[in-house]
Amino acid sequence: MSTSGAKDKPELQFPFLQDEDTVAALHQCKTLFILRGLPGSGKSTLAHVIVDKYHDGTKMVSADAYKIIPGSRGDFSKEYKQLDGELAAYCRRNIRILVLDDTNHERERLDQLFEMADQYQYLVALVEPKTAWRLDCAQLKEKNQWQLSVDDLKKLKPGLEKDFLPLYFGWFLTQKCSDTLRKAGQVFLEELGSHKAFKKELQHFVSGDEHGKLELLSYFEKRPPGVLHCTTKFCDYGKAPGAEEYAQQDVVKKSYTKAFTLTISALFVTPRTTGARVELSEQELQLWPNDVDKLLAESLPRGSRAHITLGCAADVEANQTGLDLLEIVRQEKGGSRGEEVGQLSRGKLYSLGKGCWMLNLAKKIEVKAIFTGYYGKGKLVPTHGSRKGGGLQSCTII
Repeated sequence: MSTSGAKDKPELQFPFLQDEDTVAALHQCKTLFILRGLPGSGKSTLAHVIVDKYHDGTKMVSADAYKIIPGSRGDFSKEYKQLDGELAAYCRRNIRILVLDDTNHERERLDQLFEMADQYQYLVALVEPKTAWRLDCAQLKEKNQWQLSVDDLKKLKPGLEKDFLPLYFGWFLTQKCSDTLRKAGQVFLEELGSHKAFKKELQHFVSGDEHGKLELLSYFEKRPPGVLHCTTKFCDYGKAPGAEEYAQQDVVKKSYTKAFTLTISALFVTPRTTGARVELSEQELQLWPNDVDKLLAESLPRGSRAHITLGCAADVEANQTGLDLLEIVRQEKGGSRGEEVGQLSRGKLYSLGKGCWMLNLAKKIEVKAIFTGYYGKGKLVPTHGSRKGGGLQSCTII
């Protein structure tokens, strides 16, 4: 089916097919589309439409090609090993758009795919057909190619009736925008580390018996896995308070896999984290939870916590970046915007006290990002990189 023919079909109304800004942004990302659904629900049709839409730089991997009968994964371990080998080979080649066509109804199987996406730095988009019969086992019995009975289909159905929620939702940056922001973060750390005002405050970063220049690129030694992103809602796979309600919002469902333009207004450093401050538009604030801009009992302006983590110090978890930014916003709300101590290449530098620093960008940075979920385990990994490469050149966000 051509993409022009798909425009009028309600079951193919997805941002990644209909919104040209999203299509352009996805061409700058590495994305793994994981199709889920019962046999006969329209996955293969949808898979072919995606491939047709993105043309070059797109590969489809289908369980059907390996004669894998849905629901019997244990009986097809050899075939799944071959399928995963094909998928991993495409990942190693950095194919921009990968489409996996399978039922994908088991958590264990999905976890394997999420791990592979983490390993090769792919965005993940979980996509289910929107066909009217997608959960109607009586109709699916007539439509599926494997001649599965109604009872066979009902056994697969429980794993597909409920939305699979991520560890967190967020905006995930394109590769080009990620590189721009990483470079800006690296230059900021280099300039800050050599600034005379910062050198006077080293006691917030090193103990008294440590001497010499502090290497900030090495100091922030950890990063979250995956690709650069700005978290909206932490879901913990549905276990976090409010996760189900957030995921069911119409604006969240309609925005899933859609491209947005985020605005970076400042970069900041604390003894614990370094990150980028994000200014959200009215459209983006519709995706922002109501309960995350609080510090202790104090509520701060909506969107105050929006940020991109560029690195964490040893023994610091990535969620600390948002808390650090909220503390900065709390100071601003109280009338303290810090002391201007100099001009760096991208703007004015402010000392906020207690080892906290803010670079207000003279020219704000706009970055393209895809709204989707992160489904992996979220364990921090080393940033790696020497001074020349910069620890932040491999940094990601939470």
